[in-house]
Amino acid sequence: MRFFSDNAAPVSDAVLAAMAAANAADAAYDGDALSCRLDDAFSDLFETRVAALWVATGTAANSLALGALCPPWRGVVCHRDAHINNDEAGAPEFFTHGAKLMPADGAGAKLMPEAIAAVIDLIADDVHRVQPAAISITNATEYGLVYTPDEVAAIGALARARGLGLHMDGARFANAVASVGCAPADVTWRAGVDVLSFGFVKNGGMSAEALVFFRPELAAEVAIRRKRAGHLLSKGRYLAAQIHALLADDLWLAHGRAANDAAARIARGAGAARLVHPVQANEIFVRLSEAEAAALRAQGFGFHDWAPGEARFVTSWNQAEGEVDALAAALAAL
Repeated sequence: MRFFSDNAAPVSDAVLAAMAAANAADAAYDGDALSCRLDDAFSDLFETRVAALWVATGTAANSLALGALCPPWRGVVCHRDAHINNDEAGAPEFFTHGAKLMPADGAGAKLMPEAIAAVIDLIADDVHRVQPAAISITNATEYGLVYTPDEVAAIGALARARGLGLHMDGARFANAVASVGCAPADVTWRAGVDVLSFGFVKNGGMSAEALVFFRPELAAEVAIRRKRAGHLLSKGRYLAAQIHALLADDLWLAHGRAANDAAARIARGAGAARLVHPVQANEIFVRLSEAEAAALRAQGFGFHDWAPGEARFVTSWNQAEGEVDALAAALAAL
């Protein structure tokens, strides 16, 4: 019973069927019919005109987005525990050709305007200090917290006031939107987001993520950066097919909601006293002793140890109900 990561979850049947349907001759790279329809598909979803590009990985999506917002001689404010800071092997710095990441603090890996301002305000306005060019937030965060539209709007207002771009790492965007119950537009461009890394791999996709540009003029340069970085796949229609399959009939949102619901059931079984962070998406961080963790593993549950005395459980879009119920009961019985 695997609760290690939603990255390891199976691929949705709808995605596999869409890739099979795309298995016919078409134009190469991103000139195929499916890739050419991505702008329209995302424009419909976000209720405004956008430009969209596929990439194969979330690391590439985040790094290419930041490269569009930040030149090499400036910096990006992000949370100290952000994926771009801790889990991408320096890719953001590599893709931006040396831009500095400027870590800030906040409970549950969530950035608030005052924490961002605290970092920016300490930077003297002179040639000796790296000046910020962008802010990056993660929704849902690395600890499973989600931003409301008002919270993103407050960060967006700060970004505009300081002349900064705003990027959202949406590796678990589906879980965040399902949790809040808002329109996707309300927590992105209407709140001031310039570029969204829209995650699909964790949510039933095989190898496709999307970069959504709410400032469409940024896309042309990023298309060149994508090629230069080796991420322009010659058969891009298979990536576009995955994205269209998950956007159809809001399947992406249904998958996010299913994973969230499973996490909520496990959280209820664990009990509030064991939870390290509120469970708002599909990650559950639980206080466990070594003996308790061993007892759970002996029952067949797979999960990651996190900090000392803490474990992380992640639910997937298709997590079996029996596994969810079993884990909830096992945690309740500790």
